[in-house]
Amino acid sequence: MNAILVASNRGPVSFTLSEDGSLSMRRGGGGLVSGLSEVAKDLGVLWVCAALSDGDRGAVRMAPGGRLDQAGYETGALRMLDIPPATFHRAYNAVANSTLWFVHHLLYDTPNRPHFDARFRREWESYQAYNEAFAMALAEEAPHGARVMVQDYHLSLVPAMLRGERPDLRVAHFSHTPWAPPEYFSLLPDDVAAEVLEGILGADHAGFLTARWGGAFMDCCETVLGAQVERASRTVTHEGRTTRIGTHSLGVDGKALWARASEPDVESHMAALRAQVGDRRLIVRIDRTELSKNIVRGLVAYREFLSAHPEWHGRVTHLAFAYPSRHDLPEYREYTAAVQRCAKEIEDEYATEDWDPLILNVDDDYPRSLAAYRLADVLLVNPIRDGMNLVAKEGPILSPGSALVLSREAGAAVELGEHAVTVNPYDVSATAAALHEGLTMPEAERVRRGALLATAATALPPHRWFAEQLDALG
Repeated sequence: MNAILVASNRGPVSFTLSEDGSLSMRRGGGGLVSGLSEVAKDLGVLWVCAALSDGDRGAVRMAPGGRLDQAGYETGALRMLDIPPATFHRAYNAVANSTLWFVHHLLYDTPNRPHFDARFRREWESYQAYNEAFAMALAEEAPHGARVMVQDYHLSLVPAMLRGERPDLRVAHFSHTPWAPPEYFSLLPDDVAAEVLEGILGADHAGFLTARWGGAFMDCCETVLGAQVERASRTVTHEGRTTRIGTHSLGVDGKALWARASEPDVESHMAALRAQVGDRRLIVRIDRTELSKNIVRGLVAYREFLSAHPEWHGRVTHLAFAYPSRHDLPEYREYTAAVQRCAKEIEDEYATEDWDPLILNVDDDYPRSLAAYRLADVLLVNPIRDGMNLVAKEGPILSPGSALVLSREAGAAVELGEHAVTVNPYDVSATAAALHEGLTMPEAERVRRGALLATAATALPPHRWFAEQLDALG
């Protein structure tokens, strides 16, 4: 097998600098890292990522060439890039998360934003420099004929840049987000839109979580670049090169998830949660406070459900785990505050001395999240737009008798929607009704649907998902 390299913004580990100057290492966060970490170790993959913190930069500066595995850390083969903090901030926060993420998730308040001005041009230059740093590192590390798997919207330009340096490599790019339709993608400045598309078309294979997102990418290539698109064969030809478009629907390793969810720390959290809520039915949601996750509408729907169904007062509790995300961005700080305000309003209106209708927790705690999955009677997943959403897949595995209320705008709805209670994520009243349907669904029906949901959720676990893309590269 030729060597395999993976490139992503976030890596498999992160470092924390303690007060005494020592470094401690822990597993990196995020769904992409979870999906790839074990695969990377098993296949001997070299992972190239960015240093995200002062602790990461401290570790990199003590490692020859940024190769942490060669500096004695048990990371697997790993090179971490010490990109200048100002460059990283502009590339990551201003472009990747405040521009490309907003475009692909259709998040802009278009009467007021975006503004593509001189400041944005400086930020775009940083995004180009950040992508170039990855391309150069991959070019240095890859042996002849290696396969390089570039991940996500942070690194849209890397495939074309790497192609220019190392035409001998086989390159894939995978988008873990949705892809915007042409009319929305064209909010970007014309040259930037073209550069993003041409960057990904530098790859031999461009992968997406659903056929819908891949189709939107092809539509953009046709509309923005005038590229030749063959939808039957799912190829895009531009300036003499052809890129294949693939659909690879990332799933969950059910055995590994159950093994982790059966450990003592999870059992302890289950006991604590059950002591807190008693024998009440549980509606559970587990999200980052990300704008696209639609937490506020979910809370408003629960409030409407309580208003319409007083018979459930004292008999149901909503566990809402909303973990802070991207607090460098003002929109996200305000959204987290809005979630907390809405939760307080529900508590103020409905709580009694012996009943907490809502338990909101904003402290990230993975074992507690696994415990909540296992206790759920209804799992609420209502994003306004999501590339896939692994919460929708993990829940049915750990709570096979629960009902899944799922947004039709989540990529997971393609596989799970038939067996879930699907909702329009903007329709609060319909979501409230869906919560009631989930709670009142006969147990036999919940179990039947749960088995089908679990089967679909585990159809393409990370090992097979990654292998399928390697096969697509040839």
